[in-house]
Amino acid sequence: MSRKRLVALALSLVLALLALEGIVRLRQWKRYGTTVTTYYRFAEDPATGLRIPEPGHTVGAISVNSLGFRGPEIERPKPPQRVRVAFLGGSTTFCAEATSLAATWPELVVAGLRADAGDLEFDYVNGSAGGFTTRESLVNLERRVGPLEPDVIVYYEATNDLTHDSRRAAIEQGLYQAEESDHSRIGDWWLTFYLVEKNLRQLARTRGDERLVFDPDLLAQGFRERLTGLVRAAEARTPVVVLVTFSTKLRADQPPETLRRNAASARFYMPFLDPEALLAGYAAFNRVIRAVALETGAILVEGEDSIPADDEHFADSVHLRDPGLALQAERVLSGLKHSSAYRALLERKRAQGN
Repeated sequence: MSRKRLVALALSLVLALLALEGIVRLRQWKRYGTTVTTYYRFAEDPATGLRIPEPGHTVGAISVNSLGFRGPEIERPKPPQRVRVAFLGGSTTFCAEATSLAATWPELVVAGLRADAGDLEFDYVNGSAGGFTTRESLVNLERRVGPLEPDVIVYYEATNDLTHDSRRAAIEQGLYQAEESDHSRIGDWWLTFYLVEKNLRQLARTRGDERLVFDPDLLAQGFRERLTGLVRAAEARTPVVVLVTFSTKLRADQPPETLRRNAASARFYMPFLDPEALLAGYAAFNRVIRAVALETGAILVEGEDSIPADDEHFADSVHLRDPGLALQAERVLSGLKHSSAYRALLERKRAQGN
């Protein structure tokens, strides 16, 4: 082959890759409002060492305020009559998949509370971030969210703790390598490469024959201890603490192929668990949420399976799309409105204004 033809072939290949990258980035922009591999940027909080959303950064539908919380700026000091709701958790509370701030379930919950008590003022703190477990949420509550004087604290998260605890067990059984990166550095700027690499890693991980041997309830013991500590710390600040059972796209009555497909993104992070083991793990962690609510007196919001397990409501194994976020907000809102502790809070707020 002549040198000229080689140059032409190389140029054609480069142009094809650029065109493909353009198509992939356009798809990313239409779905998430960004053309990068992550939905939003992170920064290290100098006061706590936590990896939080970058303060003041906006990308697509995601806007982070100057304190590093998703949503509008937070008034300080808090007005006496203001009801401030704090939401703690991971990416399933941050809601990067929502098409707008108004579609996130924390925003929808507070909108519903305003409509129900129009004589009072409401605002909120979305103190969640991707990857946060109960450990990070406790530090977050004590150092960043608590000083903002929340009147209501809502906690929703389980999959990050399940990932953390099951990985530790998998490392002990030689099934997982500690500090394993989800993608190589080239994927940070080449989106097509990132997606191809991610899918190949997913395929390689889930095809392994070795599976974690574990007792779901025994695995969940650490989560119970951490969640209890988090609730106690929250109760030291307000009597209105809410625990929400965790909803997933995995359901026990699904056919094997559907269950396998719905478990795909969860298995990317926990490849040593098959779909049935994931079901057992999530069920055990939800039992912990119920038990801790009973033990501490926190408000318990159930109905995790009331959100249909389909592509309309779920973006992947655990993250919700707009219709799913609306149903999530409905169950949290209903739990609050029917709580005597929350109603008593409203009466105290009204009394402060008289």
